[in-house]
Amino acid sequence: MSTRIADLPPDARPREKLLARGPQALADAELVALLLRSGVRGCNALQLGQRLLDAFGGLHGLLHAPAASLRAVKGLGAAKYAELAAVLEMARRALAEPMRERRLFDNPDAVADYLRLWLGGSPVEVFAALLLDHRHRLLHAQQLWRGTLAHTSVYPRELVKLALAHDAAAVIVAHNHPSGVAEPSDCDRQVTQRLKSALGLLDIALLDHLVVTRAQAFSFARNGLL
Repeated sequence: MSTRIADLPPDARPREKLLARGPQALADAELVALLLRSGVRGCNALQLGQRLLDAFGGLHGLLHAPAASLRAVKGLGAAKYAELAAVLEMARRALAEPMRERRLFDNPDAVADYLRLWLGGSPVEVFAALLLDHRHRLLHAQQLWRGTLAHTSVYPRELVKLALAHDAAAVIVAHNHPSGVAEPSDCDRQVTQRLKSALGLLDIALLDHLVVTRAQAFSFARNGLL
């Protein structure tokens, strides 16, 4: 029979440990346990948290896991999935807030971090756009297309329509590589030039195209490819 968290010594209980020493003192499984609040028969919340981390490859994989995969885990229903999804969304919005208040290119690393968090964990390619005002502050962020593991269809006309709808002066586009390798393909290079040309017809600048994974980001602008 599993030991209940309530029966553990106070310094081994996630909530008490957080209150005494701060959230940075908690292991990943302890943080997940706090979100879960309860376990299942024969498995307390701490053990369930570790089981989830093992199954999905750590915190990043867990937070990006599809809803159906999470709900298939015994003891993890819609309510617990919603809490995990809310944590990811709060983190993404927290990263986005400074970009709405200042020029994005004042801190390009923050843009890369935001995009890695947003797109990097997807098991299929996802293409997204950041729409910017004339001072290069974020107006709107939107995922546009989802593809297969190796390819996504990109339509310049749809990106132009979106940019016009938000009165954007500039655009940053991004997509993920589920392979974990951020190096752009020949297709990525061709798509970038097509998008740059389409936007340029309306005097909308394509400032960058980033290829992201969970751990890496490749910038076309930084590498002289725009």
